[in-house]
Amino acid sequence: MAITKERKNELISEYRTHESDTGSAEVQVAVLTESINNLNEHLRTHKKDHHSRRGLLKMVGKRRNLLTFLRNNEVSRYRVLINKLGLRR
Repeated sequence: MAITKERKNELISEYRTHESDTGSAEVQVAVLTESINNLNEHLRTHKKDHHSRRGLLKMVGKRRNLLTFLRNNEVSRYRVLINKLGLRR
C-alpha cells in the first residue's frame, strides 16, 4: 500500500526543480498522487476499509491545497505538472 523508498526517490528525481530539491510543491504533489493511486487500488478490493478511506480523503485534500497554491503563484509550473501527472482530464 505504501510507496517504497526507491519509487519515492525516482519521483523526487523526476519532479524536482533543482539538485537538492525534495520538498517543492511539484515533488509533494507527485508523491501524494502515487500514494493516492496505490490506495485507490487497495480500496477497490477492500471496500469496507473505512480507516484507509479517511486517509485517502486527507491526502486528496492536501494535494488539492498544494495544487491551488501552485496555480495561484506559478501558473506555468501548475500546467506542466498537471499534464505530466495526467490530472484534470
